[in-house]
Amino acid sequence: MRVISGEYRGRRLKSLEGENTRPTTDKVKESMFNMIGPYFDGGQALDLFSGSGGLAIESVSRGIDLAVCVERNFQAMKIIKDNIEITKEPNRFLTVKMDADKALGWLKENNYTFDYVFLDPPYAQQKIEEQILKMLQLGLLNPACEIICEADKAVSLSEELGTLKQIRRQTYGITAVTIYRNEAEA
Repeated sequence: MRVISGEYRGRRLKSLEGENTRPTTDKVKESMFNMIGPYFDGGQALDLFSGSGGLAIESVSRGIDLAVCVERNFQAMKIIKDNIEITKEPNRFLTVKMDADKALGWLKENNYTFDYVFLDPPYAQQKIEEQILKMLQLGLLNPACEIICEADKAVSLSEELGTLKQIRRQTYGITAVTIYRNEAEA
């Protein structure tokens, strides 16, 4: 696994061994960023099920100012921190060791809002729509925020969720990437 493009291009990232995480493949990651960018002019990103931190690191490499990495697994959090060290810019990342649902409340309490959200939960524990609606309710999503969901291709997500509209869905093998955009007024 490596950083595909941008400032940290080519840097190798560690991933957690075993069944606990399922890193996004380089092919899927590159396609995801081509759909939403591929480069950014600042903003904040949330990687709610961070795993190895690969999506957060890729987003900062491509121009995001700050990426928040949420992960509840202790070993995965250690890998995330090791991968952030590879960037030599730890101030552009915030790591939060917490369950995803609790983290949403914590982010609200600490006044975070996001321009991009990456949702790649463990396939067996997906509550994607519920978590997106919770983010909307808590005011965590900026107008025009894009939410990038990675799920099993058998998972069918709604066309609309509150002020969010599905703008793209692409399948890669057993994985489907679905992108929503917040159509709320500023």
